[in-house]
Amino acid sequence: MSTATVLPSTWKVGLSRTKLEVKEFFREREALIFTFFFPIIFLAIFSAVFSGSNFDGGVTAATYFTPGMIASGIFLTSFQSLAISIAIERDQDTLKRLRGTPMSPQAYFIGKIGLVLTTSILQFALLLTVAGLLLDVAIPTDPGKWLRFLWIFVLGTASGSVLGIAFSGVPRSGKAASAVVTPVVLLLQFISGVYFVYSSLPSWMQSIASVFPLKWLAQGMRSVFLPDSFVVNEPGGSWHIGTAAIMLSVWLVVGLVFAQRMFRWTRRDAG
Repeated sequence: MSTATVLPSTWKVGLSRTKLEVKEFFREREALIFTFFFPIIFLAIFSAVFSGSNFDGGVTAATYFTPGMIASGIFLTSFQSLAISIAIERDQDTLKRLRGTPMSPQAYFIGKIGLVLTTSILQFALLLTVAGLLLDVAIPTDPGKWLRFLWIFVLGTASGSVLGIAFSGVPRSGKAASAVVTPVVLLLQFISGVYFVYSSLPSWMQSIASVFPLKWLAQGMRSVFLPDSFVVNEPGGSWHIGTAAIMLSVWLVVGLVFAQRMFRWTRRDAG
């Protein structure tokens, strides 16, 4: 009498998939530099360009732009990275072959989310090390601020990940993925207070940015890494933490709905 083979659990397969995803990510030098070091490079550039400037409350350029670069890094490693990589995997029939294996779809997505969490944490740690040691950015010591950072990080990473999975169905091919996804990310970065002081942007631009998650992610990070006194410079004189939590949660739900509707295992021309 033959004994039935016991397949590993979904979580075990997902963790194995995470390890594979991380290894493949660090082998891609172009993706590593653009996605992983892009915020750090830009933080250094902005700090050098505005080195002689002080924002209200004695906040230096490096201190002001650090939260925006953290938010941008989370968006790059979640939304942009997944939207492009999944589109390429689909175009190369990698997804089709994976779908034909015993691995469950849940394990595949656990691997992708595990990759996002790993790269986001490493990127954040490196960026904060550079900001603190080389750019004299004051690191928060208040436990309450770090607790706030945690839930903003989790909501931002989760919403960016599901939106990236959903948006991966937009490019018609793997070759077109970068050309389709990157301009969207750049546009959101420019209007969300990543590259400019958000309060100095035109009101109509602020209104458009407030619809999208990156604005709330960047503002939430500013509430963590900027002095409490700086809040008077924010629109409305408030960090709007409650609104940020609601908006990021809404985008998480929207992303989940659209990810279910738009994700495909095969190319469009495959029928």
